[in-house]
Amino acid sequence: MSKLLLTFYGDDFTGSTDALEQLTLAGIRTTLFIQPPTPAQLKKFPGLQAIGIAGKTRSLAPDALKRELKPALLAFKKLGARHVHYKVCSTFDSSPKIGSIGCALDVAANIFPAKFIPLLVAAPALGRYTVFGQHFARYGIGSTGAIHRLDCHPSISKHPITPMTEADLRLHLSQQTNKKIALFDILKVALPENECHSALQKTLAEKPDVVLFDALTTEQLARIGGVLEKYAAAKRPLFSVGSSGIETALAKFWSVGDDVRSLKLKLGKMRLVPSSPTKQILVGSGSCSPVTSGQIAWVLKHGFVEVALNSEKLAAKNSRTEIQRATNTVIKFLQSGRSVIVHTTKSGSDKHIVAKLKNNSAKILGTALGKVLRRALAQAKVQRLVIAGGDTSSFAARALGIEALEMIASLTPGAPLCRAHAPNSPVDKMEVVFKGGQVGAENYFQTVLKGNS
Repeated sequence: MSKLLLTFYGDDFTGSTDALEQLTLAGIRTTLFIQPPTPAQLKKFPGLQAIGIAGKTRSLAPDALKRELKPALLAFKKLGARHVHYKVCSTFDSSPKIGSIGCALDVAANIFPAKFIPLLVAAPALGRYTVFGQHFARYGIGSTGAIHRLDCHPSISKHPITPMTEADLRLHLSQQTNKKIALFDILKVALPENECHSALQKTLAEKPDVVLFDALTTEQLARIGGVLEKYAAAKRPLFSVGSSGIETALAKFWSVGDDVRSLKLKLGKMRLVPSSPTKQILVGSGSCSPVTSGQIAWVLKHGFVEVALNSEKLAAKNSRTEIQRATNTVIKFLQSGRSVIVHTTKSGSDKHIVAKLKNNSAKILGTALGKVLRRALAQAKVQRLVIAGGDTSSFAARALGIEALEMIASLTPGAPLCRAHAPNSPVDKMEVVFKGGQVGAENYFQTVLKGNS
């Protein structure tokens, strides 16, 4: 495993497939696992250059987050990759009480001592930009939506559990950790290469624990990738925090950087085939994003049918009855040839349900969603499955019995078509898409149905 370039832990499943996509498109052989892989599992995927774990820390309180993350990072340390990345949502969704990025950073700092921890949240391909520490996000990844400052974003600023009310990423992160945070701003990133490296040296002379990098373009990401590579080694991995911009930055540099020759990289070229049309798809949505709500509304007008899960019943003692009711309805629709969307809400966040379920809403709703999908697929075979929603996706994937994913085609930036490895589950070998709440245009689910061939 000494040939590993990078390992990453994604704080939710949808975001993890985003990182998987960036690496795979760059020709870096990557597999995404749901738990730290065993030697037996790794043997099934020879020649890996990157390994990811699709985690669930985005929905966890600090103590649970530490218990979940520490073993994964220790497993990564044994693998000897040059880079270890804690992959977070490109909208930095987090709080001191839930999904604390600062807590994850503190845990990792004790495992991977280094001169500094890079923080890169910008992902221009997804419509995510950081300028002078302020973060901006497009409304709808892969759409033509307007770009908003994070605290003014119509969806992200109103998230029912971790609303982003602060656009300055330094200020937001300082609520979660006591570590000193410096900014490497857009003017320094845009400097000629030698001057850029000198500017970082001056920044590091102030002894910050974390350095936040601005970025507006993919070209700037490549420059940042070169900066990060200088501080990485197999025997002393560089730990970083950020969006899939980290994968993009490193992959861009690895593909063109002169210094990469010493790594003896052999980057391949993925044989991507266009995704073909399929007769029907099954969608499970735990997303409370208005972007997803609009997508559900659109597709229901274009031939899909819905099965709404009663969240209050799922939170009560009669959850089994509700899961079985929904499963029976889904099976009936699938056997009639219809495409089906199973959802926990289609009209945005339900603060009443969130308050009732407290910090367990993602687990309860995501697990129930996964159970319905798995039981339905055991009775009615479908070629393609979609899971929508960041917080709930990790729990739905576990309920579905998924162990690993490999990317097989692109659909919409940030949500690739993957092949599922799920032994003893009806999902095994199925085509699966994990879609974050902000991903896709209004006709997104129709795109998954029709493919892009």
